[in-house]
Amino acid sequence: MKTSVRELSSLLKLGSTGAEVITLQTKLRDKFNSMASLRNVNPGEIDGIFGTNTKKAVIAFQTSVGLIPDGIVGQNTWAALNTSNKHTVDTGLFTVDAVSQMFDDAPRRNIEKYLPTVLKALEKLELGDRDMILMALSTIRAETASFAPISEFQSRHNTTPDKHAFNRYDFRADLGNGAVGDGAKYRGRGFIQLTGKANYRIYSQRLGMGDRLLIDPELANEPEIAADILAYFLKDKEYLIRQDLASLDLKAARRRVNGGSHGLERFTTAFHRGRAFAINAIA
Repeated sequence: MKTSVRELSSLLKLGSTGAEVITLQTKLRDKFNSMASLRNVNPGEIDGIFGTNTKKAVIAFQTSVGLIPDGIVGQNTWAALNTSNKHTVDTGLFTVDAVSQMFDDAPRRNIEKYLPTVLKALEKLELGDRDMILMALSTIRAETASFAPISEFQSRHNTTPDKHAFNRYDFRADLGNGAVGDGAKYRGRGFIQLTGKANYRIYSQRLGMGDRLLIDPELANEPEIAADILAYFLKDKEYLIRQDLASLDLKAARRRVNGGSHGLERFTTAFHRGRAFAINAIA
């Protein structure tokens, strides 16, 4: 018998016990077993006791879906736990001809070269459904219009006139930068324009690369690595992105990636074009 979100609305936290804790631990274990990207979501023994291992698993899960990682299981966490991991695989809809409609100013050879790599990375993380493919491709359209992993260009947004390149990024604590030259070394790269020393460290570890991206940031432009970074970045925000896309709040979805509205028009145009051909293909 399936248990509804409404039935499982109790607030659970460290010290809670009982049947609902068993349900919680079981759902966490199921997420851990079914999704390779959800590291540290194993609550350990399913014993109905909300102990430190269960709290750590809850925090890891909340972090993975973009919720506040407070270790307290309320309505939003229950809803996320009850969201199915299984989605249709729609990669076949996104042919080179179809995606070219989303990228009217990108060289076709770039789409032919890189599209299979991007779709493979998305499917590997169970993001191969229509909505998440559209999110990924529209993000590429906003970040690197040519459909190729590239390095960020120097501009007034990252460089002060008469100063060294990317000096505006050098001491950006929010990016994890803290030295002269960090801005240029860890400038935006790849399909998603990964930026900042902190992000290079996080996604180097997420990809199982140790510190290789920190040591050699140019690796972020390698096609397979760039595609994996894009996929993992979206996976880490999947739950909230899916909520945004369900209501077609594309401004909010774009903000999950960029933090603002940069490239929003390109993102929105590409998304709607792609959604139209995908719907027609299904029909």
